[in-house]
Amino acid sequence: MPQNDTIDFGFTPVPRAEKAGMVRQVFDSVAPKYDVMNDLMSLGLHRVWKRIFVNAIGAGPRDTLLDLAAGTGDIGFLAKERGAGRVILADINHAMLAVGQGRALGRGLAAGLDFVCCDAERLPFPDRSVERVSMAFGLRNCTDKDAVLREARRVLRPGGKLLVLEFSRLQVAAFDPLYNAWSFKALPAIGARVARDSESYRYLAESIRMMPDQEALSGMFRAAGLERVTHRNLSGGIVAIHSGWRL
Repeated sequence: MPQNDTIDFGFTPVPRAEKAGMVRQVFDSVAPKYDVMNDLMSLGLHRVWKRIFVNAIGAGPRDTLLDLAAGTGDIGFLAKERGAGRVILADINHAMLAVGQGRALGRGLAAGLDFVCCDAERLPFPDRSVERVSMAFGLRNCTDKDAVLREARRVLRPGGKLLVLEFSRLQVAAFDPLYNAWSFKALPAIGARVARDSESYRYLAESIRMMPDQEALSGMFRAAGLERVTHRNLSGGIVAIHSGWRL
């Protein structure tokens, strides 16, 4: 098989056309336990990271926020609670969106929220139609990350901003052994015990390591036509917030 017909699925090369379906199966499996597993996997830090991220998004009452890879709704709900006008929660996975819709109803947040099942590489939204686009912990699972960034820029109005929260490259080398042990030993074990699925969590750990680092992802933002590109490390670079503007 020619090299350009394969792509990483964690550490495993797979046919490019098959990755999206394989990722969908992972999230179909983890959806029922996704929120509790996020708490266990990050020792609760994901909640802090997401609050910082939503502050950086800064969507106001006149803004429409398109949240890609919206999953069970954490980013969209926080943004709405903090004053965003309209929030569109978009995800390719029906099971994750169903969990998010249930959570929205339970929290009385249905008004002003729209749920759309779609592929971030081919967004069904008009050019220049939203003020903010966000994506938290989803870009690494996409087959064509460059296409996602181009699509995000396309739907942004001039003066609009794309923000991506994603796992990145740890900046403190002394912590690497502990981080690796947690990722490749503890996470699959926790997944097996809590979600009865160790393989999906092994993939998620591997996908983090295959994600472009801070500088590489900043370069991808610029190549997609975004300007004033910056990144901010959180927790020593375990995750980073990347941002770029359509000017």
